Amino acid sequence: MPFRIASICVSLKHPALVIALTAGLSSTAIGFFASAGTDTPRFENAPARVATAVFAGGCMSCIEAEFDKVPGVIETLAGYTGGTAEDPSARQVERGGTGHYEAVKVTYNPSKVSYSDLAAYFVRQIDPTDAGGQFCDQGEAHRSAIFVSGQGERDTAEKVLTTAGRTLGQDVATEILPTATFWPAEASRQDYARRYAEKYEATREACGRDAGLKALWGPAGTNS
Repeated sequence: MPFRIASICVSLKHPALVIALTAGLSSTAIGFFASAGTDTPRFENAPARVATAVFAGGCMSCIEAEFDKVPGVIETLAGYTGGTAEDPSARQVERGGTGHYEAVKVTYNPSKVSYSDLAAYFVRQIDPTDAGGQFCDQGEAHRSAIFVSGQGERDTAEKVLTTAGRTLGQDVATEILPTATFWPAEASRQDYARRYAEKYEATREACGRDAGLKALWGPAGTNS
């Protein structure tokens, strides 16, 4: 939403009034940005250099919850990307036709965890051989993909997926796509696993996600 400050003409003969107005406008701007997105996770005391990565692996709440466990990950944000619809709703994306994937933007400290580590970890949280979705979540919105920015990330993603295919002895369907506009999901969809733990766990179990991961990757499942 554009944030505009109307022009105000104040005589230079009244500097105190100028200062008061400036201070008032500054505090308004600070309050606006501080209050924006308060329902989504935010990080404090961030390192001087951070990086982001975007992954789509079916249920975005499941992927968000897994990345929240990784040391070096600062923030996760659930949302939609890869399609053509602007600012889509969950209902629109789930219905199909937008081209969007349910995805998670991961903000991380590259001095503590590498992009390669994150990509390799991500692949173990999904079935990279399923072209139609993930476990019980099938359809356009639940396809898996790694969204890359630059040749370095693309090379890393290709290496990770090639290794996964060799490990599983199957063709890999997970796509590698260029980074696109990322639309944050509604506040009710953020940090879902923590805020609605019982419902999340029940839904995940009913979907067969953990059982499927263990069957695919072996007894250690997502921890291998």
